[in-house]
Amino acid sequence: MKTSQRARRKIIKSENLAARDIAGFRLVESVYPSGLKMAAHSHDPAFFSFVLRGAYTERCGRETRTCVPSLLIFHPPDGSHAVAFHNADVGIFRIEIKPQRLAHIREHSQRLMEASRDFRGGLAASLALRLYSEFHHLDEFSPLAVEGLVLELVAEAARSAAQSSGQSRPRWLEQAREILHEQRNEMPTLSGLAAEVGVHPIYLARSFRKHYRCTVGEYVRRLRVEMACREITVSSKSLSEIATSAGFYDQSHFSNVFKRHTGMTPAEFRAHFRAG
Repeated sequence: MKTSQRARRKIIKSENLAARDIAGFRLVESVYPSGLKMAAHSHDPAFFSFVLRGAYTERCGRETRTCVPSLLIFHPPDGSHAVAFHNADVGIFRIEIKPQRLAHIREHSQRLMEASRDFRGGLAASLALRLYSEFHHLDEFSPLAVEGLVLELVAEAARSAAQSSGQSRPRWLEQAREILHEQRNEMPTLSGLAAEVGVHPIYLARSFRKHYRCTVGEYVRRLRVEMACREITVSSKSLSEIATSAGFYDQSHFSNVFKRHTGMTPAEFRAHFRAG
């Protein structure tokens, strides 16, 4: 990391809870204290940051983003950014891509490597959560699992980057997505959603899968899991209360869906944060 001596002294106040070098990648879980401010600095490796808890403001060149739980951010190698952490400790899971792996990935994903990008929910966030679970449940098969998940994450991020710079999504499709975010606690019918945006249900289903690479139902389930993740990290509500508020019809269903998307049960997920 390249930064000033004063900023470096502040950075030391952060704490790495765990770090692992696996399959050409480095996985790190860190906690940063509330109120910490880091002047513009750069990191040698390309990396993804997945926000686990807390919030912070990040400035990359002329762009400023507010980073909250479940947000995934990609930073290219030597990319500069400045960070100001908000009024609570911030947990971050970082996935660094070592130079030898980066050289190979660049052959297929050059567009992704050009600039910092963020990914709000969807498959990319689910893959980051599964990586976080693998990080805490290491065994002899973990190198294979981690390598596969990171490469899948890079591919998903590269597809999103290519799509965002290419043909834009239809306005009615963006509207359908916004409705799903606003009504994530309800499971809409495909025909009802299609009627709201003025298209045929079959056309909606095909277009949604094409642009978001999942069905409407899968997208809603991911939204609910992300909402539950945030609640687990910031509140003291019981898991059954969180399940209900996230739109699951019972705790068993909640646990099954949560583990399928994150690799951990809700109880295991909460235990990791309380341990940290």
